[in-house]
Amino acid sequence: MAKQKKTWVYSPGLDPRARASDALKAEVERKANELIGTALTPKYVQPPPQNPKFNYVTGLSTKWHGRYFYFVATYACPFPDAASPTFEVNFARLEHTTVGRFNLAYLRHTGKWHQLFAGLTLDECLKSVRDDPWFQP
Repeated sequence: MAKQKKTWVYSPGLDPRARASDALKAEVERKANELIGTALTPKYVQPPPQNPKFNYVTGLSTKWHGRYFYFVATYACPFPDAASPTFEVNFARLEHTTVGRFNLAYLRHTGKWHQLFAGLTLDECLKSVRDDPWFQP
């Protein structure tokens, strides 16, 4: 078998403008947690049912991963043969693109992210997460 020749190729890194600053991350977390506390938790987190037949939402949270900011729902598994008593599912994703702009996506049933909006401000993204039915946990 012949030896393959190695070739060098240019591989650009991530756009440095897409890197979120610590101040922006703190602002996004503050506003998102405020939205969760005032609008989303009362709407989606209910007391456990008497005889649960399905998984149910027990809490909502947020987290950063790279340039992505996720809204996370924690579900309870009330069944005795469940692999884990709880699990987490990301249900909305903000992708930081440029200074002060985000792309907004939801997680489809196929496990793939589908981007609905591009180039929105933070307040526009949070309004969509609160009002649009695509972003329900």
